[in-house]
Amino acid sequence: MGIFQRLMKNKELIPLAVIISTAAIGATSFALYALQKTDVVIDRKRNPEPWERVDPTQPQKLMTINQEWKAVEELQKVRRATR
Repeated sequence: MGIFQRLMKNKELIPLAVIISTAAIGATSFALYALQKTDVVIDRKRNPEPWERVDPTQPQKLMTINQEWKAVEELQKVRRATR
Protein backbone atom coordinates (compact mmCIF):
# COMPACT_ATOMS: atom_id res chain seq x y z
CA MET A 1 0.00 0.00 0.00
CA GLY A 2 1.45 3.38 -0.99
CA ILE A 3 1.92 6.32 1.32
CA PHE A 4 -0.83 8.38 -0.29
CA GLN A 5 -3.28 5.47 -0.20
CA ARG A 6 -2.53 4.95 3.50
CA LEU A 7 -3.04 8.68 4.16
CA MET A 8 -6.40 8.67 2.34
CA LYS A 9 -7.47 5.58 4.28
CA ASN A 10 -6.37 7.01 7.66
CA LYS A 11 -7.09 10.73 7.37
CA GLU A 12 -5.90 11.39 10.94
CA LEU A 13 -2.30 10.80 9.74
CA ILE A 14 -2.36 13.77 7.32
CA PRO A 15 -1.45 16.46 9.93
CA LEU A 16 1.36 14.26 11.23
CA ALA A 17 2.74 13.76 7.71
CA VAL A 18 2.56 17.52 7.03
CA ILE A 19 4.39 18.40 10.28
CA ILE A 20 7.13 15.81 9.73
CA SER A 21 7.58 16.88 6.10
CA THR A 22 7.83 20.55 7.10
CA ALA A 23 10.40 19.75 9.79
CA ALA A 24 12.49 17.69 7.37
CA ILE A 25 12.43 20.43 4.72
CA GLY A 26 13.36 23.06 7.33
CA ALA A 27 16.25 20.99 8.69
CA THR A 28 17.57 20.31 5.20
CA SER A 29 17.36 23.95 4.14
CA PHE A 30 19.12 25.13 7.32
CA ALA A 31 21.88 22.55 6.82
CA LEU A 32 22.44 23.79 3.26
CA TYR A 33 22.44 27.40 4.49
CA ALA A 34 24.95 26.58 7.24
CA LEU A 35 27.29 24.91 4.75
CA GLN A 36 27.53 28.16 2.80
CA LYS A 37 28.78 30.12 5.83
CA THR A 38 32.52 30.85 6.02
CA ASP A 39 33.00 29.28 9.44
CA VAL A 40 32.09 25.81 8.15
CA VAL A 41 35.07 23.94 6.71
CA ILE A 42 34.46 21.11 4.28
CA ASP A 43 37.75 20.96 2.36
CA ARG A 44 40.65 20.88 4.83
CA LYS A 45 43.32 20.22 2.17
CA ARG A 46 42.93 23.51 0.28
CA ASN A 47 42.11 25.61 3.37
CA PRO A 48 43.79 24.09 6.45
CA GLU A 49 43.50 27.28 8.54
CA PRO A 50 40.14 28.89 7.65
CA TRP A 51 40.24 31.32 10.59
CA GLU A 52 43.05 33.22 8.85
CA ARG A 53 40.77 34.22 5.97
CA VAL A 54 37.71 35.37 7.92
CA ASP A 55 36.70 38.94 7.15
CA PRO A 56 36.29 40.76 10.49
CA THR A 57 33.85 43.26 9.00
CA GLN A 58 31.41 40.55 7.91
CA PRO A 59 29.18 39.11 10.67
CA GLN A 60 29.50 35.34 11.08
CA LYS A 61 26.26 34.72 13.00
CA LEU A 62 22.65 34.38 11.95
CA MET A 63 21.87 37.63 13.73
CA THR A 64 24.46 40.13 14.99
CA ILE A 65 23.61 43.15 17.10
CA ASN A 66 26.15 45.99 17.53
CA GLN A 67 29.20 43.96 16.55
CA GLU A 68 32.49 45.79 16.81
CA TRP A 69 35.77 44.11 15.98
CA LYS A 70 38.92 45.13 17.78
CA ALA A 71 42.27 43.45 17.31
CA VAL A 72 43.63 41.82 20.47
CA GLU A 73 47.22 42.98 20.93
CA GLU A 74 48.45 39.73 22.44
CA LEU A 75 47.10 37.70 19.54
CA GLN A 76 48.65 40.09 17.04
CA LYS A 77 52.05 39.66 18.74
CA VAL A 78 51.75 35.88 18.60
CA ARG A 79 50.68 36.01 14.95
CA ARG A 80 53.68 38.19 14.03
CA ALA A 81 56.07 35.92 15.97
CA THR A 82 54.86 32.73 14.28
CA ARG A 83 55.15 34.05 10.73
